[in-house]
Amino acid sequence: MERACPAPLLFRMLLGTYPAKLAVNHRTSIPSPLRNHLGEDIVIAKWYEECLVVVARSSFEALLTRIIGEKSLITSPVRGSEHFIFAGAFELTPDDQGRIVIPENLISYSGLSEDIYFLGIRDRVEIWDKAAWDQKVKVISQEAHKYIEELDKNGK
Repeated sequence: MERACPAPLLFRMLLGTYPAKLAVNHRTSIPSPLRNHLGEDIVIAKWYEECLVVVARSSFEALLTRIIGEKSLITSPVRGSEHFIFAGAFELTPDDQGRIVIPENLISYSGLSEDIYFLGIRDRVEIWDKAAWDQKVKVISQEAHKYIEELDKNGK
C-alpha cells in the first residue's frame, strides 16, 4: 500500500512592485496584497541602499538573524548591524485602511518623496523613493547575470 506524501508546507512569498503616494504628513497606505501577509503589527526600519524595510513584528528577529547569523559574540559587525537596524526601527499598527505614518527620521534617511514604491521581496517589504528605484532597476537589469555568476562561485 502506498503512503501519501504529506503536502509541502507553503511559504507565501511577498512579491511585486506597487506604486503608492506619500502624503505631506508622511502617511501612506500599504498595498493590500502586502498588508494581508504582514499582519496587524509591523516593524519599519532603515534598510540597505537608502530604502526602508517593513516586516511582520513576529519576523523581525528572524530577519536580523539572516543578516548576521547565529552569532554568540557581540562583535563590532554585529553591533553595527544591530545599531543600524534596531536603533532606527519603529513598531507600527496600520489603521483599518492599511495606512501608516512613516517617522520623520526614516523619511530623511531614505529620501522618500511623494511617489514611492512598495516592493515585495521574499520575506520583507522594501519602501523606495520612485526615482531611486527607477534608477536602481536600470543597474539591476544590466548586472543581473553577474549576480548569478557570483552566487554560483560562492556555492550559494
